[in-house]
Amino acid sequence: MVHCALCRGGTSRGVYIHRNELPSDPSRRDRVILAIYGSPDIRQIDGLGGADPLTSKLAIIGPPTRPDADVDYLFGQVSITKPFVDYRGNCGNISAGVGPFAIDEGLVEPEEPFTNIRIHQVNTKRIIVAEVPTVDGKAAIEGDYKIDGVPTAGAQIKLDFADSAGSATGKLLPTGNVIDELKVESVGRIEASIVDAANPLVFCRMEDVGLKGSETPKEIDSNSGLSKRIEDIRATAAELIGLVKDRKMASAESPYIPFIAMVSEPISYVKFTTGGLVKADDIDLTSRLSFMQQMHKAYPVTGTICTGIAAKIPGTIVNEAFSDRGKKSEEVRIGHPAGTITIEVSVQKVNSDFRVNRATVGRTARRIMEGYVYVPRKVFEG
Repeated sequence: MVHCALCRGGTSRGVYIHRNELPSDPSRRDRVILAIYGSPDIRQIDGLGGADPLTSKLAIIGPPTRPDADVDYLFGQVSITKPFVDYRGNCGNISAGVGPFAIDEGLVEPEEPFTNIRIHQVNTKRIIVAEVPTVDGKAAIEGDYKIDGVPTAGAQIKLDFADSAGSATGKLLPTGNVIDELKVESVGRIEASIVDAANPLVFCRMEDVGLKGSETPKEIDSNSGLSKRIEDIRATAAELIGLVKDRKMASAESPYIPFIAMVSEPISYVKFTTGGLVKADDIDLTSRLSFMQQMHKAYPVTGTICTGIAAKIPGTIVNEAFSDRGKKSEEVRIGHPAGTITIEVSVQKVNSDFRVNRATVGRTARRIMEGYVYVPRKVFEG
């Protein structure tokens, strides 16, 4: 038996587990995790996974291992189809649930009305600062803060990712360029901007891959030729910035990062979740983002951080598509398939480089259930 909590963080859902509940040996630990989720299996019918990348996520929480943090948080993206847990990046949505979990589990001392928690994000070796509303010694759940992609409102949790540059590569601009030309077998030559903040992303123009910007995730995923082109661009970028040695192995060896986002100037389109209208005047750019070889049904927080920062760096493909309003404000409004997500960003040019001073996004989180998940004894002993 493994004690855990099933929690929604932002627009994702995952299992949150104390570090000491799992085996210390990494290979045995991952076998247990795969059993908890019911992977590999496209339905994850024998575990807690929801047969979707957004619900096959993991947070391992423990006491801090560095003096400037209050808690450690290791993120895992649990593969649905392969016996593999990817620890090479972070999930910002799952990050939103770490602070509430730490408060409710007694890992940090609560303060009212807000508890500020310094989270050591173990994958990226960076600090995330979470401001968590707190009531009667517990993380607040109820509130009127609404995020697109979640049907209910909740208490707003603020996450500051200012300490996020170079999360995987050590550099905000891994190649040193604001635009690179990639040679992709299924596409030809294509311009891309590669930025590493919270998670590394490769950005390209919508029209360069044959998108208008109004497509739903299902429309994109059902086009096998388009999906292959998008993954081939991602794989080429992964090789270029040293995440894999051979782009042909990117889908197997680094399926989670880098993300890839296609961007365009603001356009009006219909939310696939509710049928409501996203108006061009209400966003600063339009984006569709792919991770784990599928289109994200909303927009990941780490992707939001990176997109917002990229929008503030002159010369990037994101900055090129960015609205004039956005260029005059610290607020960046990104249009995604389920609606919009907003981030406050401040980027400062220092000599020939850029420094991130602020990257704050609001989320909600909720504990759905807690208890014991049963794992076969042979998995622990094998």
